[in-house]
Amino acid sequence: MMTNDETATTLQGVTLTSSAAAKVLELIETEGDEALSLRLAVRPGGCSGFSYDMYFDAAVDDTDIVNETDGVRVVVDRESAAMVGGATIDFRDSGLQGAGFAINNPSEQRSCGCGQSFC
Repeated sequence: MMTNDETATTLQGVTLTSSAAAKVLELIETEGDEALSLRLAVRPGGCSGFSYDMYFDAAVDDTDIVNETDGVRVVVDRESAAMVGGATIDFRDSGLQGAGFAINNPSEQRSCGCGQSFC
């Protein structure tokens, strides 16, 4: 049986690409609160079983997994980290097709066409 210390060392966080970090930093500056972090969570639901939830959060719990890229913190709770650990968040500006964040999750077995849910 694993102890909490052993579990903590095996859970990976989520990283940002440089373009995603730049966009998140821009959005945090717009919010006017430098204490904000980008939180990624997994929620039940969506057409494939689970969906991603990304939002700004000033609270960071002792049990959260935190990674930092270019001065931007990405925070993931322990339960979500088990499903998204090792993932990368990218920001794409696709011109006419719009812009947005994309999550490359190596744990994802399949996703739906909307790109917001997975299993």
